[in-house]
Amino acid sequence: MSGSRDEGGERGERGRGPQGRGRSGQRGMERLGDLLPDAARSLGLEDEMELAAAMTAWQKIVAERIPAAVGACRIVALSQGVVTIEVDEPIVAQELRLRGPELVTALRSAVRSSVRQLQVTARHV
Repeated sequence: MSGSRDEGGERGERGRGPQGRGRSGQRGMERLGDLLPDAARSLGLEDEMELAAAMTAWQKIVAERIPAAVGACRIVALSQGVVTIEVDEPIVAQELRLRGPELVTALRSAVRSSVRQLQVTARHV
């Protein structure tokens, strides 16, 4: 079976030497998502990355658990384990406060940060 194997081993590893490096010594391809945390840390953007991850997770959590609140609440800050949620309507604030422990647990399991408390604030129009 010509062409199915070469010096590098199985198909798909042609031109790679030990440790997944190419013949020229270059590193193999890596997923961008795996590189971002280190890049963010080196640029001092860890807090922004953590906030963005929490915002994304929050949208999913609200859509699953409180569909009526979708679009009426959003994370505006994350600092020292306290997540600040801005709401558009008092009834949404009340629901979030009532379900606070459940939402904190869900958010804590979805993001790497140590979320410990929700602070709900009403948006002033």
